[in-house]
Amino acid sequence: MSKAPKTAKSHDCMRIAALLAAVFTIVVGIVGIVSPDSVTAVRRQYFATPVGLYAAVALRVAMGLVVILVAPTSRAPKTLRALGAVMCMQALAATLFGPDRARAILEWETMQGTALLRVGAAVALAAGGFMAFAVTGRRPKGAE
Repeated sequence: MSKAPKTAKSHDCMRIAALLAAVFTIVVGIVGIVSPDSVTAVRRQYFATPVGLYAAVALRVAMGLVVILVAPTSRAPKTLRALGAVMCMQALAATLFGPDRARAILEWETMQGTALLRVGAAVALAAGGFMAFAVTGRRPKGAE
């Protein structure tokens, strides 16, 4: 086998993984807008134990790295790199805060009412939609 098909295949796998991350983010956004209490209940469950929190952190880091790795072949490489970096930094922040502080932040968000939760969900929906748009198209020829 030549090297070119392997590279194309790995780019396709990375693109599919990034699209799955985008779809997951879109679904979380939609559910958060429609039923913010459901998302809050799920977040409470994974903040309940350090293992749950760190599993969520690992998922967030993996999603962020996939977005960063697929960025060069996307329609918006600089924006996707930044978005992937933000996702990784969110995971790092959750790790540094730990489960107790994360729970306190969640409770504060909940006390602010559903409007704040819906705004966060709308941001997730927009970010997921943008990721899906950016990774489903090819970069224009001649673009840097």
